[in-house]
Amino acid sequence: MVVEDDEDIRSLIEFTLKTQGFEVTAVDSGLAGVEAVRTFDPDLITLDLGLPGIDGIETCRRIRETSDAYVVMITARDDEIDRLIGLETGADDFLSKPFSVRELKARINALFRRPRRGPALSVVPTSTEPDHEVLEHGALRVDVDGRRAFRDEDELALTRTEFDLLTELMRTPARVWTREALLRSVWGTDWATDTHLVEVHVGNLRRKLGESREGPKFVRTVRGVGYRMESL
Repeated sequence: MVVEDDEDIRSLIEFTLKTQGFEVTAVDSGLAGVEAVRTFDPDLITLDLGLPGIDGIETCRRIRETSDAYVVMITARDDEIDRLIGLETGADDFLSKPFSVRELKARINALFRRPRRGPALSVVPTSTEPDHEVLEHGALRVDVDGRRAFRDEDELALTRTEFDLLTELMRTPARVWTREALLRSVWGTDWATDTHLVEVHVGNLRRKLGESREGPKFVRTVRGVGYRMESL
């Protein structure tokens, strides 16, 4: 789904997605996008930040109430805060205007290479099914194949990116992941300038895990390096 009020850009994205084999629905406003998501249940949404009526941030918030589609926020603004706010509403990635068709394709292809599976290291599988991967770390449990995450008995409302990030950290809980390594593993990109994507999503994940200044911690920041799971 393409949500973009600029007709030329909307047509360009629509054409690009069709050449990649997608069936595309295109709308020109946030309200129309929210309604179309409920109707068509898309796998991918490109969402302009500067929409008329309700902007891309509010549109993304409403979309996230009913959809876990991949969301790529597209912005013409250079203000970093706008990008971060967009990500905090549940966007998985962003593109700045002007962007190239090549970059758009690369970003989308990277998203659809997920979810990824790999060997479980330093974790305890809790399922009797040999091919069903379940990870545990303290009060956290992740059913990788079922795409569900729990803290104690409470299921966590994670976006796809937050789920993939938590899974990657929990598979190797003693490893210190650099931001660049997480970009490659979770986002499938080598763009080093996008390391703030990792920082914002780690912050979102911590909030949803229920971390607080006084309460338990699950993700530790290793100063000057990156992140790892907190030691038990």
